[in-house]
Amino acid sequence: MNLIILGPPGAGKGTQSKRLEDKFSMIQLSTGDMLRAEVASGSELGKQAKVIMDAGDFISDEIIINMISSRVDHDDCKDGFILDGFPRTVPQAEALNKMLAEKSLKLNHVIELTVDDEAMVERICGRFTCSNCGSGYHDSFQKPATDGVCDSCGSTDFTRRADDNAETVRNRLTTYHEQTAPIATFYGDQGILKQVDGMAAIDDVTQKLENILG
Repeated sequence: MNLIILGPPGAGKGTQSKRLEDKFSMIQLSTGDMLRAEVASGSELGKQAKVIMDAGDFISDEIIINMISSRVDHDDCKDGFILDGFPRTVPQAEALNKMLAEKSLKLNHVIELTVDDEAMVERICGRFTCSNCGSGYHDSFQKPATDGVCDSCGSTDFTRRADDNAETVRNRLTTYHEQTAPIATFYGDQGILKQVDGMAAIDDVTQKLENILG
């Protein structure tokens, strides 16, 4: 089973992908992680990507597709994969479909985690993590049991991402909606798009995803 999970930053794609990995024996494929792995490996593809990245340019769709093509041939993808971070445009989606078809593969589902923008701003802006062990917290939804003390390691040193501010988050959401609307239509026309309320409780979202995947 092969699928794409769409959703803006903070919608819970990573959390849900991990749960689906564990239940359905699929592999989450993050294009960002794959790029870093290719560069670190010194492969021919990685060398091409490094030159482009070092120059501050965008990685071409062709390189990304070739990278995904190589990755899905690995044995750990034989039971399926969850694609994260790609496609971002309709031409990318078309190229992905073509590449998979050449391998006699297809996407079984494309699932969009829908969000309420203002609630998402609150969700993201309230995030902070323990600098020592990385445990995650939130100003409203998941506070440490003792204020200012990490539940996991007892550290009192916390950090927030610099870009987790309201203006930046709203801009990211606007960009996401602009990019994703055409992709959602593209997959909707193919009859494989489903939408799940990403603002629901984590366990409820997981259950809905599992129901879709069967």
